[in-house]
Amino acid sequence: MKVSYLNDAFFNRLETLALNLKSELSGFFGGKHLVKTYGQTVEFADYREYMLGDDIRRIDWNLYSRFEKYFLKLFTDERQMHIRIFLDCSASMGKESPNKGAYAVATAAALGFLAIHNNDKVSFKLMKKNVCEDTNGVIFGKQTFFNAVNQLENLEFDGDTDIGTAIINCSDIGSSDGLAVIISDFFTDSDWKKAIDYLLYKKQQVILVQVLAPEEIEPTYSGRVHLMDAESEDLVDPKNMKFNITRSVQEAYDMALSYLIDELKTYCHKRDVGFITVRSDKPIEKMLFEELLKVGIME
Repeated sequence: MKVSYLNDAFFNRLETLALNLKSELSGFFGGKHLVKTYGQTVEFADYREYMLGDDIRRIDWNLYSRFEKYFLKLFTDERQMHIRIFLDCSASMGKESPNKGAYAVATAAALGFLAIHNNDKVSFKLMKKNVCEDTNGVIFGKQTFFNAVNQLENLEFDGDTDIGTAIINCSDIGSSDGLAVIISDFFTDSDWKKAIDYLLYKKQQVILVQVLAPEEIEPTYSGRVHLMDAESEDLVDPKNMKFNITRSVQEAYDMALSYLIDELKTYCHKRDVGFITVRSDKPIEKMLFEELLKVGIME
């Protein structure tokens, strides 16, 4: 699948942004994210009195000569954050709506680029059935990143995805070291709530990006249709049926979709998790520069 959203001009615009985390990090040194602890960077932060066991090399001898007391120099601590992007690869993300799948891939690639540009690291977790595939491992540097993006361009969406189980089965989830992004339409019977709770248990900052096609938000079907479950491999699945689309049916669908979005929004709000819903026909730059800014992830 060829991703048409990404180009040099788009990536150049992304270079003006940074990913902002609200919570403290315990990741590796080398990134651009200031935390509320003191470390070993060259940027001075404060002084404090010497305590037994402190490193005497950090004593400010000029202050000692003035006050005859030992004071330590404190410097800001910068950490390298790890962004894990969980991409739903189920059939509903791509079947009969290729722009939706391409949009989801472009969103993942854009967030990954922001991480790499800010000296952070990124992992693309492809959620398929009840596992997370990670063909590229932890990505450092732009060359490795663009090699990974080339693989994402050929991603196929198929079958169903158990979001909760896939994320819980993921072995590479650290603690307090960054941001976890789940990109999906959340059209699933699986328990996506336990995925959020597990990531919060791991002290990750979490954001959900719900990607919907225009036809899913404002369906234009009418009359007698044959509905097929895109994620079902069984042709006689009871979810597949011939149906007469009437006004009342459309209203019921609208209510069901609104209920799903409200449930996602309410659950995320109670847990201080970012959540946005985007249309796949909306310019991806607009989604990144407006919607993600609103939830406080980017600055």
